[in-house]
Amino acid sequence: MSFRAAWSLVLRKGGLGMRGIHSPGGTAHGKEKMPPYTNYHAQRSYPMPDEPFCTELNAEQQALKEKEKGSWTQLSRAEKVALYRLQFHETFTEMNRRSNEWKTVMGCVFFFFGFTGLLIWWQRVYVFPKKPITLMDEWKAQQLQRILDMKGNPVQGLASRWDYERKEWKK
Repeated sequence: MSFRAAWSLVLRKGGLGMRGIHSPGGTAHGKEKMPPYTNYHAQRSYPMPDEPFCTELNAEQQALKEKEKGSWTQLSRAEKVALYRLQFHETFTEMNRRSNEWKTVMGCVFFFFGFTGLLIWWQRVYVFPKKPITLMDEWKAQQLQRILDMKGNPVQGLASRWDYERKEWKK
């Protein structure tokens, strides 16, 4: 029996299948409904959002909302806080608290500095060629000695600053 024939049997028996997975009235994952989209947006610069934080209330929260309509002196402190949490997501103190995001940023910066250092070291050791012979100290000393031996530019150049009798630089 081929795969296509087996799959068609599964579809006919009402098992899996596109119609069973994606029904037009529901979600792709099951019978639970997705929460509705809300326009809740609260910041320090915009402290009073247009919509409350919680739009769908359970039975306990609805009972608390009914109790809110009465005298507020009968509400306990915990109930007042719960009512506040239904309306707003965070307090000003919670909005203003410092985050530890700077630690992550600095960690990433130092990681990339270290990685770049390792990359430069690797390139110097394995990629870049050796120094040319003209940059070696011995070569430079021989080149200077050659210029002095030839007495190149004796009026204002290097030869004018060299004492040929004492074999040292003039003071």
